[in-house]
Amino acid sequence: MSDAIETQDLLRRDAVGATHIVFFVVAAAAPLTAVVGATPAAFAFGNGPGVPGTFLLVGILYFLFSIGFTAMNRFIRSAGGFYPYISAGLGRPLGVASALIALVTYNAIDIAVYGLFGFFCNEIARGAGGWDIAWWVYATGLSVGVYLCGSRNIEFSGKILGLCMVGEVLLFLLLDIFILSNDSGVHVTLTSFGPNAIFAPGLGVALVFVVSSFIGIEATVIFGEEARDPERTIARAAYVSVALIVGFYALSTWAIAIHYGPARIAAEAARDPATLYLRAVQSLLGPMAALAMNILLITSLCACALSFHNTINRYLFAVGREGLIWRGFGRTHLTHNSPFVAGAAQTLFVLAVIAAFALAGQDPYAVVFSWMGTFASLGILIIQILVSVAVIAFFRDSVRDVGIWQRLVAPSLAVAGLGACLVLMIANLALVSGSDSIVVESFPVVLMLLGIAGVGFALVLKKREPSVYQQLGRAFE
Repeated sequence: MSDAIETQDLLRRDAVGATHIVFFVVAAAAPLTAVVGATPAAFAFGNGPGVPGTFLLVGILYFLFSIGFTAMNRFIRSAGGFYPYISAGLGRPLGVASALIALVTYNAIDIAVYGLFGFFCNEIARGAGGWDIAWWVYATGLSVGVYLCGSRNIEFSGKILGLCMVGEVLLFLLLDIFILSNDSGVHVTLTSFGPNAIFAPGLGVALVFVVSSFIGIEATVIFGEEARDPERTIARAAYVSVALIVGFYALSTWAIAIHYGPARIAAEAARDPATLYLRAVQSLLGPMAALAMNILLITSLCACALSFHNTINRYLFAVGREGLIWRGFGRTHLTHNSPFVAGAAQTLFVLAVIAAFALAGQDPYAVVFSWMGTFASLGILIIQILVSVAVIAFFRDSVRDVGIWQRLVAPSLAVAGLGACLVLMIANLALVSGSDSIVVESFPVVLMLLGIAGVGFALVLKKREPSVYQQLGRAFE
């Protein structure tokens, strides 16, 4: 077999360091979009001025989550994300179930991002006196651009994401500094981080929106095959990503609460949640900064779409390489070593779903973004819980020189915390999605059925293709 063909099932080795992976994770979290889109609802319906402290609380939860899976990362590494982790800890049937849930979930959040991108592009264009263009036109253009970027080498995507991320973070840091400086005329107080504010009535609802803002935090393991010194790089990227995201969210929400006043922030957010931050930017930094915020919101969504595109590609690549689905998805580009076949398939799928929503006349914000984002939040929480349980199970029979804090205590606390957040989210689906549709209410059932289907498929594969079954989750151990 020639060298050219042999490289067709390999990703680019030693291609990215911790910095690039952090860009992917933070871009997937879309900090500007999350702050502008999710936190006003947390202020309005949750614990009001306690939202900044709630971000710190959830940040601790995700540090605990990261402790467990990074300990397991020393022994298992694959482009299949958490699928091989769950396979190793809880068995191949649950591993396959998690892979199916993850693929559907990440595609859902990717489609949600395209819907929001199309919505904001049209709103900004019309606000500037431009044409009223259907949202799906913008979404289609973005999907093509994302495919072209994703088919290049992984370093190229990392650079694009880094540029997008720096711009959105700098704008909000400027706003935060202006609000918290002595010249802003506000009274700076730390009451938002006190227990009375955090554990005020509405904490459960605030947790739902805050946890939803952390989608993408688990993406570090996706790049395990392409990372330099992965045992250290993945752990370092995970902790740095959590710290950056928590710090950004907590600082930005604290500053905006200071700007409007802790006693008024809930009412201001409820009055007009869509412009809560834009009003502050316009009044403090001027109209040009407000225009920059709109532009950076668009670039934030572009970066988010590219990050999730790369994540989904690698899931498809990993399960295709193992023969769980069509092996063609396991092919990589001869020059860039990117999973371009999986990328093409994922792009065609996204275009088909966008077309379906467009033909059905569905609202890009109220349905495409809100419904798909809610579905994805549920699915990702389920995957994270399964991973934490898998960590405990993996080290149960052999501790492998891993301390009890890493292999048992931290993942157990993560299971408890993430489980509570999942229950709260299910109980508040109508609030999170903005709809009481029976379709939204059925999301937990749909995810359960996907899991059952994955387990069933694995058991059938075990009987019919035992050699393939035995290699599931082990292609890159």
